[in-house]
Amino acid sequence: MTKGNVCFMTLLISLVVLTGCSPTAFRIELIPTDKRLEETEIERDKGNFIRDKIAVIDVDGLLINKRRGGIMRDGENPVSLFVEKLDKAASDRRVKAVVLRLNSPGGTVAASDIMYHSLREFKRKTGKPVVACILGVGCSGAYYLACGSDGILAQPGGVTGSIGTIMQTYSFAGTMEKIGVKAVAIKSGDLKDLGSPLHDLRTEERQVLEGIINHFFEQFLTVVQKGRKKIGEQKLRELADGRVYTAETALQEKLIDRIGYPADGIEWAKKLAGIKKARVVMYHRPLGYRANVYGSATSVDDAVGALINVELPDWLSSNGAQFLYLWQPLVE
Repeated sequence: MTKGNVCFMTLLISLVVLTGCSPTAFRIELIPTDKRLEETEIERDKGNFIRDKIAVIDVDGLLINKRRGGIMRDGENPVSLFVEKLDKAASDRRVKAVVLRLNSPGGTVAASDIMYHSLREFKRKTGKPVVACILGVGCSGAYYLACGSDGILAQPGGVTGSIGTIMQTYSFAGTMEKIGVKAVAIKSGDLKDLGSPLHDLRTEERQVLEGIINHFFEQFLTVVQKGRKKIGEQKLRELADGRVYTAETALQEKLIDRIGYPADGIEWAKKLAGIKKARVVMYHRPLGYRANVYGSATSVDDAVGALINVELPDWLSSNGAQFLYLWQPLVE
């Protein structure tokens, strides 16, 4: 056995010992050097020489502008991947429309807004129609994104809405006092440690944070109002108390346009694009490639890609308090 093989086997044995009897899996795979998006045809209408395409783009999980991964595991930045897929659909003249398949509780204010802005720019530059199809969950930031489309469809078993903004913070002050620990902050201004978990939230801090929350809430309402013109402003404010709605209720309240399934969304997209037959395609790529400015917000270099997956519990990778367009019961 060569020295290299010995080192590799030692690494594997060490990781097995560290992970114990957990269900952690080891995956070894070859990574191609060209990691640009590839196209896969998932279905097509009957007939010959069908050139027109409908691009299906999935938006799922927590919407956050950072890579989702773990130790020695590659991952994707949802914002970067979404923008890259839109760019590919924009550059292909045969793509006549896009269907967004949404299954997300939302995410950060910033990520949701970047994705919404990117979708609006895609429509402005290409003129290609977009249909948003909500699967199980399309709430808060995901609904914010859907409002940038030409129409919203939801599955009968889906929920949507949760229009609002939240920031969840916490305080260790009581626990620290019990164990005799005191936090001392040397700061340039009274609010420099705004929202710190090392002290209870002070009145002036709450006022500042509530002001920011209200600002982002008004931004959310503006986006919904722009996309859902059938809803009056007063009615929208009544609906925007943070609750989620079933597809049936959302249709009654004009938060969505139709109830149906992804296949219905594809047919709707064809009609909006003025075509009768199409090939339905999706985009995918090998792991690790970062193709635009959103792809490296918070990550380390990952030139090799995933060889061994080791999962960490969520609490070890917490990002602290953030401003969120998020339905919290479904946080990943």
